[in-house]
Amino acid sequence: MSGGLLVAGTTSDAGKSVVTAGICRWLVRQGVKVAPFKGQNMSLNSFVTREGAEIGRAQAMQAQAARVEPTALMNPVLLKPGGDRSSQVVLRGRPIGEMSARGYHGDRQRELFEPVMACLEELRATHDAVICEGAGSPAEINLRRTDIVNMGVARAARLPVVVVGDIDRGGVFAQFFGTTALLAPEDQELVAGYLVNKFRGDVSLLQPGLDMLHRLTGRPVHGVLPYAHGLGIDEEDGLRVSLRGAVRESVVAPPVGRDLLRVAVCAVPLMSNFTDVDALAAEPGVVVRFVDRPEELADADLVVVPGTRGTVRALDWLRTRGLADALARRAAEGRPVLGVCGGFQALGEHIDDEVESRAGAVPGLGLLPVRVRFAREKTLARPSGEALGEAVEGYEIHHGVAEVLGGEPFLDGCRVGAVWGTHWHGSLESDGFRRAFLGEVARQSGRRFVPAPDTCFGALREEQLDRLGDLVEEHADTGALLRLIEQGPPAGLPFVPPGAP
Repeated sequence: MSGGLLVAGTTSDAGKSVVTAGICRWLVRQGVKVAPFKGQNMSLNSFVTREGAEIGRAQAMQAQAARVEPTALMNPVLLKPGGDRSSQVVLRGRPIGEMSARGYHGDRQRELFEPVMACLEELRATHDAVICEGAGSPAEINLRRTDIVNMGVARAARLPVVVVGDIDRGGVFAQFFGTTALLAPEDQELVAGYLVNKFRGDVSLLQPGLDMLHRLTGRPVHGVLPYAHGLGIDEEDGLRVSLRGAVRESVVAPPVGRDLLRVAVCAVPLMSNFTDVDALAAEPGVVVRFVDRPEELADADLVVVPGTRGTVRALDWLRTRGLADALARRAAEGRPVLGVCGGFQALGEHIDDEVESRAGAVPGLGLLPVRVRFAREKTLARPSGEALGEAVEGYEIHHGVAEVLGGEPFLDGCRVGAVWGTHWHGSLESDGFRRAFLGEVARQSGRRFVPAPDTCFGALREEQLDRLGDLVEEHADTGALLRLIEQGPPAGLPFVPPGAP
């Protein structure tokens, strides 16, 4: 078998990423050698592969679901927003420059189509199946001419397309019909059916709508996936997460007589790799919340200043919001603060940035003896080492080069009292180190908190991916999906003109 499938969506956040991961996990459990693929991804949540290439974390998660090593082939174009109108363009894992939205969706995007298709074909040559994820909606007809991720890829590779819709938002039948009707006849030929996502309730009550949709479009619904609580799967779109507002709480309470440990994450603008704190939230007795007001730091045992695509902009935001003063008070009182990547840079004494913000010399918060100079070449690395007596692994994605002038060494950064800083993303996924770090935070905070001795973040992630595979296996028409993957788009699918009902 050398087949493929494109998972499109009626909207952003319809569930394309998790459905793609679920199909990958289901297939690999059937003995199929499968790989994920997304031609173009817009995300501030990225990952570094072992060959030193930067890709979206969603594709790294899907590769884990497929039980293969993530590579740059799986996400040839990554767009990292630097604001509302411009993004850094990363091609095959390496940045090639900044570009406005208008400039990118013109000739430059068309130029990227050939390398995108080359990556897809290379994956298809070495795998039994490639499960492709679309972006946004294929019915974004204003962008169809330069599309390199939805129907442009499907048509060039003759891939069948399954459209996912989030019924929890409402209007899913209109979304399915409208998405199909807006496509050109040549694109409609590839749309083989639909998947309903996040359904709550009795599926039999949905059946009349499924039957009517089939009559109107000539295409079946290949499954109704139930709403699944607690899927801690990496999110993709960093721009949507300036403030998630949600509180992530551990399912398991701490033992009797032990305290909760409260973690506040400053929701800085252009927050990147916010999944760094997921491993903290997986710990029993740890509560993680995203905050944007200084009073929300008052009861926190640990404050995290996370990564950001705009360190200087984040600094201004921290000062304007009053969070900078609150962080300074915490440091003076010996209360724990952790800065990661851009957050680490912000905690330093001085920043010289002629690359990211082009703001030149900017004073940092002065909580760590660090001076940062932004280099044009981006650092992409997979470091490993030891801290607090435990082995640690992580990954680095940054333009800022830190000169550490004092303090106690901490990974690639430093520690002064209760303030810690490092460029390493993902370090808290190292179980022994995370437990040692939380034990130190509890000691500095005066909390009676002891980390659970047996929490394994990697095992928890595997359980979540297996749950996704179970959702597909138990609630989708896997026979129909396998036929599409093996045989391609079915012949004779009818054209659905706009306004047909």
